[in-house]
Amino acid sequence: MALHIGIVGLPNVGKSTLFNALTRTKGAQAANYPFCTIEPNIGIVEVPDQRLQKLAEMVKPQKVIPAAIEFKDIAGLVKGASKGEGLGNQFLHAIRESDAICHVVREFQDGNVTHVDGSVDPKRDCEIIEMELILADLESIDKQIDKTEGAARSGDKMKQKELSVLERMKAALASGKMANTVEMTDEEQRLSRHFNLLSAKPILYALNITEEAMKNVDPAAQRKTLGLPESAEVIAICAKIEDDLQDLSPEEGLEMLREMGVESSGLDQLIHAAYHALGYMTYFTAGPQEVRAWNVRRGSTAPQAAGVIHTDFEKGFIRAETIAYRDFVDCGGEQGAKEKGKMRSEGKEYLVQDGDIMHFKFNV
Repeated sequence: MALHIGIVGLPNVGKSTLFNALTRTKGAQAANYPFCTIEPNIGIVEVPDQRLQKLAEMVKPQKVIPAAIEFKDIAGLVKGASKGEGLGNQFLHAIRESDAICHVVREFQDGNVTHVDGSVDPKRDCEIIEMELILADLESIDKQIDKTEGAARSGDKMKQKELSVLERMKAALASGKMANTVEMTDEEQRLSRHFNLLSAKPILYALNITEEAMKNVDPAAQRKTLGLPESAEVIAICAKIEDDLQDLSPEEGLEMLREMGVESSGLDQLIHAAYHALGYMTYFTAGPQEVRAWNVRRGSTAPQAAGVIHTDFEKGFIRAETIAYRDFVDCGGEQGAKEKGKMRSEGKEYLVQDGDIMHFKFNV
């Protein structure tokens, strides 16, 4: 089950270059004019995880399958997109289908790459995108309130709760705030997912900077540049460098980064940030046929984790034979973990931990 991240931003900020680097392809057209991406480009990206490679070295399976994220390169947005300007309607529809948003903001200066508004201003550009999301959400939320009010007035308790959340979100949107700034209980969070508001989705900010700026990355300063709160997830990316790295082997790429004074790829940081922004973690299955990483929401029970593999596993769940990753490695694998009492039999109430190696028992 791949998680879906939509890459958005103004035209010519580096979205397609970033997409090409993420997916190690030349699939997205990157050109110096607005709307060179019309139909969204889609690519599956592996989630880098050294634990998976370690398990593969120990188990020596026939196949190794990593967790995955689907990135979608969406057409550039312009002011007025919420009213259909540019390719606004296509843009907004593509975002609605995404689980989270990767907002690419241009900071680099390059006279050879035009800016749709004539100058580079990261804070202004960031605000343009966010305002278009807010305006689109206001239109959507008014329609949802109209549909909910009747049932709420008739005494439907669930609809009354939905209406309360909708009205609070509308108040935030009307004051220029994103829907994801509204504080909610867990129950209200679950209700709000059905509204599918654009500005309620988790947002990562990829600040596209120059090669020189990569040597002195300061996340706090970048948040200030974009006018974002401390809680905002900002990843510094030099899309041009990342695009160049795809032509090199992993070893050559690491050497190139070190020569530049950079320890790790901005893309790896972005992929991990996207994965965690969605509230996901990884558990593993490990056997001679396959070692595989699985996406599962944090706080999931063992049956829910089993259901990620197949719904029948969740319905017929009996128990989960579970080994913590560290125990699996320290004991030399499954057999060693069994012998040292590190394999546990967990029931339906068990909350899966990041890195668990699991084998499910179930009734067909």
